[in-house]
Amino acid sequence: MTNKLGEAPKTATTEEKSMNSWTASEKENSKKKYSCEIMIENGTWEQVRTTDCPNDARIVTYEVDGEMRYDLTRSSKAVYIFNMYWDKFREGLKNIEYGMGRINPKLWGYKAPQSKKKK
Repeated sequence: MTNKLGEAPKTATTEEKSMNSWTASEKENSKKKYSCEIMIENGTWEQVRTTDCPNDARIVTYEVDGEMRYDLTRSSKAVYIFNMYWDKFREGLKNIEYGMGRINPKLWGYKAPQSKKKK
C-alpha cells in the first residue's frame, strides 16, 4: 500500500546490446588490412543465402555472447577472411562456407553507361 496512485511502478531497465559486431572503423580497416568486404553483417540465415551477390562471397558463422551470428563477406581468398575473423573472434569462429551468389565478381557493382540522347 506504499504505492501512490500517481506513481508508476518501478521497472528494471535493460541496456540494449549492440547487434553490430563490427565498428565502422573496423569495417574500413578490413578492406585495407585484410582485403575483405563485409557485405551483410549479423544477418539472418535467409539474408546471407541470397543469390543477389557475387559468387566469391562467403558465409561466416561465429558466436558472440552465446548467440550465433552470420555475415556475408567477400575476398579474393578465403584465407584472408579466416585471418580477419580469427583476429577478431578467435574461438568464436565456427564456420566459413561458400555463399549462394550468382553474379560474376567482375560485374558486381557495374553500372551501364548512360546513353546520350540522339537528336
